[in-house]
Amino acid sequence: MFVSRQIWKARLAGALCGVALLAATTAQADYLVRQEVRDYMAELAAEHGFGLDELETLLGRAERKQNILDAISRPAERVLKWHEYRDIFLKEPRVSQGLEFWAENAETLERAQLRYGVPPEYVVAIIGVETRYGRITGSYRVLDALMTLGFDYPPRAGFFRSELTHFLLLAREEGFNPLELKGSYAGAMGYGQFIPSSFRAYAVDFDGDGRRDIWSNRVDAIGSVANYFARHGWTADAPVAIRVDVSGAGTGAVTNDTLDLRHTVGSLRELGIRIDDVAAEAPAVLYQMDGVDGDEYWVGLGNFYVITRYNRSRLYALAVHQLAEEIRQQRAAALAGR
Repeated sequence: MFVSRQIWKARLAGALCGVALLAATTAQADYLVRQEVRDYMAELAAEHGFGLDELETLLGRAERKQNILDAISRPAERVLKWHEYRDIFLKEPRVSQGLEFWAENAETLERAQLRYGVPPEYVVAIIGVETRYGRITGSYRVLDALMTLGFDYPPRAGFFRSELTHFLLLAREEGFNPLELKGSYAGAMGYGQFIPSSFRAYAVDFDGDGRRDIWSNRVDAIGSVANYFARHGWTADAPVAIRVDVSGAGTGAVTNDTLDLRHTVGSLRELGIRIDDVAAEAPAVLYQMDGVDGDEYWVGLGNFYVITRYNRSRLYALAVHQLAEEIRQQRAAALAGR
C-alpha cells in the first residue's frame, strides 16, 4: 500500500500535534544544531520531496542512545566461538517454540514454499533466530536507532544514514508513523528483522490486505522472509551445508575469512575431502569451526551463501541451518508417531 505524500503529511502532522513545545529538549537541540544533520535534511527535501518543517519536527524528536552505541560495538558474531554461538540458538525452548510456530502457521509456510521454493524449516529458523518467533522484536524506536548510528557512529555512518532515508520513505509509502515503529538497536524490524532497505525491496503483502506488515502480521512476515531468500538465489531442494572429515586432506582450502564460494565441490574433493551427492561443479566454501570437542569442518554451498545474505556471518548461517534441521527432524518424528 502506497500512501500519497499529502495523506502521509496529514497523518504525521496529526501524530505530532502538540510536540512543538518539545523543540527545546536536549535531544532535539543536539541534532538540529549540527550542520551535518541540517545538510542531510536539505538532501531529503531536495531528493525526496520532504518538507523541511516536517523533518525538523520529526528528526528533532530523535534521541541519541548510548546503549545503542555500546551494543553495536560488541556483536555476538565477533566475540563468541562457534559452540558458544550455537548454544544460544539451539537450546530449548527455541526448538519447541519453532515446532509450535510451524504448527500454527503450517498453511502459510506451505504456500510460501510453493511460491518461493524455500522449505518451511528455514523460514521458521530465521524467525526463531531473529526474534524467538516474534517474542523479542526490539524495543528501540527505529528513528532513534538510525539517527544515533547515522550521526554518532562514524565507522558505518553512511550505511545507517542510507537506512534512515529508506526508513522515512517506507513510513511515507506505507502510511506508518515513524515515531511509533520499533526494532533492534540497529534499526531492524518485525518478525524477520528487516532493515528498512530490505523492507522496501523484499517485504511482501502475502495475505493480500493491501499492507506490508512484518510487525504484527505473521503471514506477511513469513512471505517476506521466503521472498528475501528467493530473491537472493535460493535453490529449491538443494543442500545447504555438509559436515566433512578433513583428516585425509590438507587444510589449505579453509577460508574462514570469506563468505564467498571460492571453491567447488570438485576442487575440495581433489584435496581429499569426501562430499557425497553434490555436483562437482557446485560452488562451495570450507569452514573450520570451534566445536565444543575440537575443530569441526563444514562445507557451505549455494543456499548457505544465501543465508549469509541475511546476516553476513558464517556462525549465523550455520546456526540457522542446524536449527532448521533440528526443527524439521523433530516435526517429522512427531508426525510419524501419530
